[in-house]
Amino acid sequence: MKWNTRVTDLLEIKYPIIQGGLAYLAYAELAAAVSNAGGLGQITAMSLETPELLREEIKMTRKLTDKPFGVNYAIGQHGRPFEHMLEVAIEEQVPVISMTGGNPSPIFKRLEAVPCKKLVLVAATRQAQKAEELGADAVMVVGQEGGGHLGKNDLGTMVLVPKVVDSLSIPVIASGGIGDGRGLMAALSLGADGVEMGTRFIATQECLHAHPVYKDLLIKGTENDTVVIKRSLGAPARAIKNEWTDQILTIEKEESGYEGLKELISGIANKKLIYEGNSKEGFAWAGQVMGLIQDVPTVESLISRMIAEGEKIRERWTT
Repeated sequence: MKWNTRVTDLLEIKYPIIQGGLAYLAYAELAAAVSNAGGLGQITAMSLETPELLREEIKMTRKLTDKPFGVNYAIGQHGRPFEHMLEVAIEEQVPVISMTGGNPSPIFKRLEAVPCKKLVLVAATRQAQKAEELGADAVMVVGQEGGGHLGKNDLGTMVLVPKVVDSLSIPVIASGGIGDGRGLMAALSLGADGVEMGTRFIATQECLHAHPVYKDLLIKGTENDTVVIKRSLGAPARAIKNEWTDQILTIEKEESGYEGLKELISGIANKKLIYEGNSKEGFAWAGQVMGLIQDVPTVESLISRMIAEGEKIRERWTT
């Protein structure tokens, strides 16, 4: 059964499945595994300390796969410069560059004459329209079910995706609450040309940097075990509920602003749980889809299973 969509044609991939940027987790082994399995893997650029380290990850990815892959730039990290990191992807001729958070205009300006595909993660229709105006080749649209940073309007994937699809001419990639073949087919039914998954790819064998405790939380947790933090900063984001996030929410009620929260929501606190498995002194991003996660398969097995589920659904639709 063929899985051609505008996204597979655009990115030159077999299946319309994209791995999210995954701060501190999306490195060569995971990106290459997703690409080798027929999707589009991505490296997280801004979680790396230096351009040299990013270049090493790109080169390692190319050793592990000959398929297309992307580099993701989370550009909304309190003004941290990204230009020097972007130059590495340009010099290395990375085929896909994606942008998350912040104002993507400077990246689009720098990429005007660069032969790469440009993707933007958005959480609102107007954001999607602006991305198309700037020159995005496709947008990834995240509903409020997703993990990590979300939109401010609490719009679910089922409503947001078709709204964006109706307002654009470029392909739309659905994100938020998707973790199996049913989610893939639902997204395609909504008019999307593909899906992006973050949380589900954390619970895979090739996500080497994710601590077993983190993966175990994803398996044992339910769809009710996440919480949205950082609303008081105008940057809502979904994480696994624990004592640490309880502290964050308590301080948010006190309206102490970023200064009162910065230690609790820092990358250091994030890595305490995702790298060290310390849930007493840190937090971890996750979407509501954790309620559907029951195992830690290889990436190849996960994607094959999704495609098989999708094909069964297609068969059911035609009988």
